Amino acid sequence: MDLPEAGLLLVAGLAAGTMNAVAGGGSLISFPALIAIGLAPVPANVSNSVAVCPGYVASVLGSRHDLPATRQLLRLVPATVLGTAAGCGLLLATPARAFEAVVPFLVLGATAVLAFQDQLRRLVGHPSELGPRRRAVTLQAMVALGSVYGGYFGAALGVLLVAGLALVLDATLARVSAIKNVLSALVGLTTISVYGAVGPVNWAAVGVLAPATILGGYVGARLVRRLAPGVLKVVIVVFGAAIGALLLLRAYA
Repeated sequence: MDLPEAGLLLVAGLAAGTMNAVAGGGSLISFPALIAIGLAPVPANVSNSVAVCPGYVASVLGSRHDLPATRQLLRLVPATVLGTAAGCGLLLATPARAFEAVVPFLVLGATAVLAFQDQLRRLVGHPSELGPRRRAVTLQAMVALGSVYGGYFGAALGVLLVAGLALVLDATLARVSAIKNVLSALVGLTTISVYGAVGPVNWAAVGVLAPATILGGYVGARLVRRLAPGVLKVVIVVFGAAIGALLLLRAYA
């Protein structure tokens, strides 16, 4: 890796970490950067999953004041870890093309859910009107499905998680974003465990990219706390729509 390639990864890592903390989708910056320096798609995807994890952890620190009680978060750990492990297994065992074909629609669908959150709540009921059992089951299912996606590809994982959590939880968008950061960090730690052991990780690229995602993740999480809920929602929806469109173009170009 030469100096220009390292510089490209540093800039991409800073931007990706910030984007992941604010709305998700940072992998759409860091993943192409890894491709640009010469990595094949699967090693680039695996290395990217490992590299962005420290940025997620930094995002958790930056948004810690908006987190709910630890007990509530611990209930989501099994679904997150098991779902991520399943997604990692899918990536290592199946052709990437099949899943990439549906990824754009998942991202665009999640963005639409967030954009039309109020209308959907009128149809399915406001979170405060859901029974405790139904809310708990729905929440676990959404977290598990999002984690499978995160283990397999991960781009726009934040958009998927925010959309699902906001539909079920009766909480501010800042708190939803903080919970998303915790779940994303768990997804990242699980992918490191799996891919670090059996995946084709390019550790040199990770060593350059990861520190930049840490700084970007912390800065992005602090930025979220300063944004009004309406502005934050618009930012996430715009990012999600753009990411979905880019994935759609890449998958079907």
